[in-house]
Parts: sequence; structure tokens; C-alpha cells
Amino acid sequence: MSSQSASAAGPPPFRDPALPLRRRVDDLLRRLTPDERIAMLHQYAPAVPRLGVGSFRTGSEALHGVSWLGEATVFPQAVGLGATWDEELVHRVAEAVSVELRAFHRHRPPVIAPDRAPNSLQAWAPVLNLLRDPRWGRNEEGYSEDPAHTARLGEAYCRGLAGDHPAYLRAAPVLKHFLAYNNEDERCTTSSGLRPRVLHEYDLAAFRPVVAADVATGAMAAYNLVNGRPCHVSPLIEEELRRWARPTGHELFVVSDAEAPSNLVDPEHYYDDHVEAHAAALKAGIDSFTDHGEDSATPVGRLRQALGRGLIDQADVDRAVRRQLELRFRLGEFDPDLDPYADIGPEVIDCPEHRALAKRAATDAVVLLKNDGLLPLDPARAPRIAVVGPLADTLCEDWYSGTLPYQVGIATGLAAALDAHGGEVIRADGSDRIALSSRTTGELLCKTPFDVDDWGRGVLTLRAADTGRYLSLKDDASLAADQERLKSWEIHETFRLEPAGDGDLRLRSVLTGRYATLDPADGRVTVTAETPDAAERWRRELLRDGAAEARAAAETADAAIVVLGNHPLINGRETEDRTGIDLPGTQEELLRTVASARPETALVVMSSYPYAVDWADAHLPAVVWTSHGGQETGHALAAVLLGRAEPAGRLPQTWYRGDDPLPHPLDYDIIKSGWTYQYHRAAPLYPFGHGLSYTGFSHRDLRLSRPSIAQDGTVDVTVTVTDTGPRPGSEVVQLYVRALDARYEAPRRRLADFRKIRLEPGESREVTFRLPAERLAHWDVATGAFAVDPGAYEITVARSAEHPVLTAPLTVTGAAPGPRTVLGRRIAAVDFDDHEASSVVDATRTSGDAVAPADPSRPATLLYRAVDLTGAVRVEVETAREDDGPQDARLELHAGERLLAGIRVPVTGDRYTWATRAAPLAAPPDGVHDLRLTLHGAFRFAAFRFEATR
Repeated sequence: MSSQSASAAGPPPFRDPALPLRRRVDDLLRRLTPDERIAMLHQYAPAVPRLGVGSFRTGSEALHGVSWLGEATVFPQAVGLGATWDEELVHRVAEAVSVELRAFHRHRPPVIAPDRAPNSLQAWAPVLNLLRDPRWGRNEEGYSEDPAHTARLGEAYCRGLAGDHPAYLRAAPVLKHFLAYNNEDERCTTSSGLRPRVLHEYDLAAFRPVVAADVATGAMAAYNLVNGRPCHVSPLIEEELRRWARPTGHELFVVSDAEAPSNLVDPEHYYDDHVEAHAAALKAGIDSFTDHGEDSATPVGRLRQALGRGLIDQADVDRAVRRQLELRFRLGEFDPDLDPYADIGPEVIDCPEHRALAKRAATDAVVLLKNDGLLPLDPARAPRIAVVGPLADTLCEDWYSGTLPYQVGIATGLAAALDAHGGEVIRADGSDRIALSSRTTGELLCKTPFDVDDWGRGVLTLRAADTGRYLSLKDDASLAADQERLKSWEIHETFRLEPAGDGDLRLRSVLTGRYATLDPADGRVTVTAETPDAAERWRRELLRDGAAEARAAAETADAAIVVLGNHPLINGRETEDRTGIDLPGTQEELLRTVASARPETALVVMSSYPYAVDWADAHLPAVVWTSHGGQETGHALAAVLLGRAEPAGRLPQTWYRGDDPLPHPLDYDIIKSGWTYQYHRAAPLYPFGHGLSYTGFSHRDLRLSRPSIAQDGTVDVTVTVTDTGPRPGSEVVQLYVRALDARYEAPRRRLADFRKIRLEPGESREVTFRLPAERLAHWDVATGAFAVDPGAYEITVARSAEHPVLTAPLTVTGAAPGPRTVLGRRIAAVDFDDHEASSVVDATRTSGDAVAPADPSRPATLLYRAVDLTGAVRVEVETAREDDGPQDARLELHAGERLLAGIRVPVTGDRYTWATRAAPLAAPPDGVHDLRLTLHGAFRFAAFRFEATR
């Protein structure tokens, strides 16, 4: 049809909003040429002028405010929002973020690629990765260590972003990062080992409810590998993530993380060439390639080659483009006259309503960890308050925060609050002021003294004494004290002062590892020396003793607030995990110095993650935690510290003790290693769900609607909560479940539900939870499905995971599970009940898991409980072995202590080439036994089968 006849016939169907969405999408897809379609697979999808289709870019960061686009309202970090345990509040925060994102989309020029596409309405948030290890560099981005808690807040954030219009999205939430992503060190090459129980009960459990609720529009694949296979080619994208979506709902539009498609070849070496890798990612379910920045030609060129080589076909391309187009229709791109968000103007950005919401969120996120009566502070009794520490009046941005439009630090917030009462705040950041003079020239570095902040591990920032600006390493290797804040992918403002002998120091850049030296030509200071011997020596002169100044401030005050913690871009951030959980040594010393001078000292930890504050808990009257809370942090903390607001937050993750040895960061098996409140055996410093109040609460009359339920039944759990104190307050009623006498290693306690309520003094309220039996379920490795075992359970109402208040028994009725049937069945090796020294690996590049010894020099053991071996006389095993290694490779099978068979593992030449070997059972055992398989040497084990005939 010619353009003239098409015009005469009216607009094409894809322009008709009265038609069903699917028909509109299909019509537009048909009108695109194959070349136009494949070009849309890159993050920067080009315009199609002949159809009036504009350019499109995936992704705006919106984790706790609009990021990277300029000044916008900055709310508390996600872990702080998690501490609120308040779905309504989280929903409102996300609503505000999406409204501001709409304003940036319509009224502000894009910061990134201004000539390519407007600021994206696809919001890359929320993060549903679980906070398994508090040392994770991106701990601040997640809500909680618990999957139920994370899913609830994640769903609320998605609903707030998306809006409630029946046809059009305000913003399109994308869930990050699928899957089991919880370490930064070597994140693109490390593998998260997930046995089936951990996979289904923990990591998938945070994503499953959110997708099933049809509130997310997409997901982002993670950088890491899972069971030896990169997440960007994981079969779990299709087999799990997309399978949960409602049949009547919308498909997920899955995007890659930045540069991750190229990582499949280098550094992961999972594929031999980029064409093959891109093809595999597309077929696995990646719909948009965020790769090579704005250079669409390279990734799209690879996909074109893949199409030409037959590695993908047009249907693979069309499937991905269809998902993108559906999202764009839902965002209203093709119906501008019907846009329900057209009246959103730039005035909403950091508007008074959003400022008030930021203050409420920051206030409700504050967690009172300990209080022996010091808090709340009474201005009449303590009119002079010393506020001390590197974060006493400093607020930090993190990588995914917006640019602070203004900032109210804690000292400033307290001073404003005390002003009406005639009170006074004495500020002392506790930093030493030093002069660094060159031994060669005698000149001061950058002609200014510096205030030194020590962030731990010897990492310092140096602030010019006169301007407060940070010393920064420039691209030409020179130094200048000109940075107002730390906010860049590579931090140029961190240094070490290393001993050089005779009291001298060397100045070393953390970023480059090079030392400051003098340019012999002009005497200019450059950071170019590769070795200590070539470095300039600096004389350090102490101009101000920070600890002494802090002590003096504390001595003249009636109470002290010491504000310690982290900078979100130093020693624990994206690309860098923490090495421990202790406070920086100089911060700990500062705290002890102040407390020795002023016993009425409260510690405020402002941080992205937990710290082991054992000394403070043992010696101080009060300890408080807040995440980096955004622009209103000072007003929020002042309100809580002075008792004008209740400390309403509860911990979203466990705070471990300093002497509690944590599992290895790459041990993702929370069951075996003892991660999180569910499985950790040692008493924590502060447990998951912990948080004190200025008032008191009582819990009484716990009752179940019935004493027993069937395996598919439901019970109502009711408890009465009363505010027994003199003040109004917020309580988080936490409901936990526990299986008694389980046949599997059950969690010590598992969160099943929670409710946040606010009560007036003396007020009582009944809280009822509807508890379906499925919340008692575990992943049954014998059947490959969730199961609710009959038997005894414990239902607990608690103040935290370690503070049960009321407990009631519940019985689940039904047939007891029988032994595992193995005769004539292929049993996946990974479906073990317990293991020692094993790792889960990929069986092929596209699907399946196998097991291998974690260290070939020591045996690995797999345990399969209650296996019915009746009639078995022969066993077959599937193994793969690349080459003849130094160790003997064999597999032994034991029933109890009895050796059933020993099988030597043949060389197959490739880790994905599988061979089946069989052996008769030495003494065929009848009946039910615990089966133990021992793997010796370097090989992979995929499955076994018992047969009744030889």
C-alpha cells in the first residue's frame, strides 16, 4: 500500500488506542523491517521516522530517588527504606520518585546521549537481591536479608512506580539483579552456588511474589554466574522468572546489565566469540543489550552476524522486540493525547510535598538499637549537646542516589531543633588537621593544610582546611583540592599516608597505587611514582588534634552524640566488598575518647551496612542506626534523638558480633554455612527485626482459628497489642514459623508475615494474620516441588527474630511423606539433602546442574536421606571428566557404612561430554537407607539411577 492510500485509509491500527494492546503491538511489529527490529535490541533503540516512532532508551536509575539526572529528592537508601517495614511509606516514596522521573522525561534534557532519546521511563529499581552477607559492597541497595520482607517492600515500590492507571504506566519498574548476586569482588567471574533448596526457598523467593503480582514490567540479569553459568544465559529466566507471571498479565522485558553480554566472552570465557555469546543471551531471554555504551553498531552487528550464521532466527528477534514495544505502549509513548501524566511539570522535582515525605521516610527508618534511658534527650536537662565525628554534619551521596538539592546534617538539624529551647550544639568532626610539606622544597602540598578523615583500612580523604574541598587526583596525574563531593565511578579522592622512615610519609593514591613525587623539570607534584623509592617524602605537622578537640567539646557539653559510619563510595561499594565489619580504628578510638569524657554519650551509626559495635553496646547508654537518609537526615535524627518522633525502624538484617567468624563471602549456601537469622547459630549483637521504642508494648491473647490444618489449609493468627507506655508509638508485629522435628534442616525461625501499627498510649488493637499452609513449605528435593510436611509447627509472635513474645502450636495433618523412590528413576546429583566439600556446577551451557568436588584434592560427600533401595542390584552414574588428572577419579556409594559400589570415572575429554558407567551392587540392600556418595578427584557428577536387573 502506498503512503498516499495509507493516509486516505486513516491511521494504522497501532495508533488506535481503542484496539487491544496485543493487536497494536503486533501491527507495529509487522510494519518494522527485519533490520529495524534487530536495531531495537540495543539499549539505545533508534527512531523509525517513516512510522513516526521515536528513539527509545532503556533505564533510568531510581532506587531511592531519580539518579544521575541532576538535583532530585533524595530519600533514604533502600536498606533504610527496608528498616521502616512500612509498605505504605515505601509505596509513597516510589510514587514520588516516578512523578519526578516523569518530570525529567518531559521537561529536562537528558544527561546521557541528549541527541538519542529522552530520559527513560523504564526505572531500574527496585533491587531484590537479599542481604545475605553484610560485607557486600552494594548492601545499601537491598531491602533485607529475608525474602518475604524483601518481596513485600519490593512489590510496594513497584506499585508506587507504576501508578494505578488501568492502561498506562507512570514508570516501568525493573527488578534487579536476577539472580543470587551478593558479592562485588570479581563479580563477573565468581559463581554463586545454589543447591535447589537455597535456590527455591531463598533467592528465588524474593522475586517470585513480585512477578506473580504483575507489578514488575521487567528484570535485569546479574553480573555473576549461578552454578557455573552466567546469569545472562541462565535457563532460570524462562523456567522460573517468566513462568511466574500471570497468564493474563504482561510479559517481562528483561535487560542486560552494563557490558554483561560482552563479559560472556571476556572475562568469563564462557563462549569463544561474541556472536555466539550474544545469540545465547537472546535465546535465553535477554531482550535488550546494554553494551558498548551508546555504540549500538557493535552489539547489533554481532546479533546480525548471529542471524546470518543461523545461531538465532527472526522469531528470537521478534519475541524480544515485541516485549519492548508492549512496554512502550504501556508507557503511553504512542498515545500522547491520552497521557494521564501530561500535567506533571518540573515543579514537582524536590517539591515541598516530596521534602516532607523524605523527612518522614528518614525519620521512620531510624532504629534504636540500645537505650538505657539516655534517649530521648531533654533540652531542659541537656541544653548543650556535642555532636562529634566525621559524619556529624556531613551527608553523603551514593552511586544510585540523586544529587542532593540541599542537605541538613545531624548537627544542623539538632541546632535548629534546640534553638527554640535556648539549647546549643557544639560541633567537632574529630579529624586531625595537618600540614604536609615537601622534604625537597619545604612547600605545603597544594598550599593548604588538610583535615584528615580515616575511613578504615588506611584509606583517607583530605579536605582543604580553608574550603572543605577534597584533594583529588586529576587525569594528568596532578593534585588539586577542588572536589566538593565524592560522586564518580572511579574515586580520585582517596589516599594513603605510608611511613617513609624518620617520621616522614609518602602520599599514595588508592585509585592508581602510585605515589606523589616531584616533577624534576618544574617541581610540580604529580602522582606518577611507581615505587616507594621514587616517591617524595612529606613531613607531617599536626595543627589540630581531632580527638583532643572532640574530648574538649564533650567535656563542656551535657551530652554527646558521636556520628560514625561509612562513606558509600569508599571501602564497600559497587565493585568492592568490605573485608570485615569492624568500625574504622580511628572512629572507634574517637568514640572511646568522647565516652571517657562524657558518659552521657550516644553513638549514631550512619551507614550502608551493619557494623560490629560490640564496645559501644557494652559501654554506652544508647546506640542508634540510620542508613544514609538523604537530604532530610538531620531533621529526622533530631526529631528522634529529642523525642519529637518515635524510633519506628526495625533492623532489616542481622548485626553480627565482632568475634563471630562469618562464612566465606562466596558461600551462598545459607543452610550449610549458617547465613542470616534463619540459620545462624551464634547469638547476634542485634537480631533481624530488632528495634527499641520510647514507649512500651505488650502482646497477649495469641490464638489460632483452629489448632490444625490440612496441607493446603489456612489458619488465622490473632494477637492483641497494647501501647503500655506514656507515648504513642509504632510497633512491627512480626510473625514467625518453625517446623518441629523436621526431616530436613529447617530454619531456626522464618518470617511468615508482619504488620506495622501505630498506637496511642493505652490503646489496644487486634492484629490478625491469615497464614496459608504454603508459608510452612520447604523445597522437597525428593519430589522437586514445595511440600508442607504433616507434623508439629510453632507459630510465634515476636519483637525480633531472637525475641519471641508469644508462641502457639499448630499441627498440619495429612499423609506422612514416604521414602525417596529411586528404582528406575534418574536422580539428579544436585538433589541431595546434605553435602560436604562439594560445589554445584553447570551440566551444559544451556541447562542443568551437576556436582563436583570443591577441591579435587579432598573428597566431596553427598547425602540422600531415606532412600528406598528395595530390589536394587545395579547402579548407573553420569559423569564428565576433562582429562587424566593427578588424582584418581572415582565415585563410591555407601548405604550407611556398607560400601555398595565403587566406579572409576572415565575421561570424556570435555566438561560437557557425559558418559554413563554402571556397576553391580556388592551386597544389594533392601529397605530404606541413607545413601552417601563420595566423589574422589576432578570430575563432574550429574545423575544416578538404580536398576532391579543387571
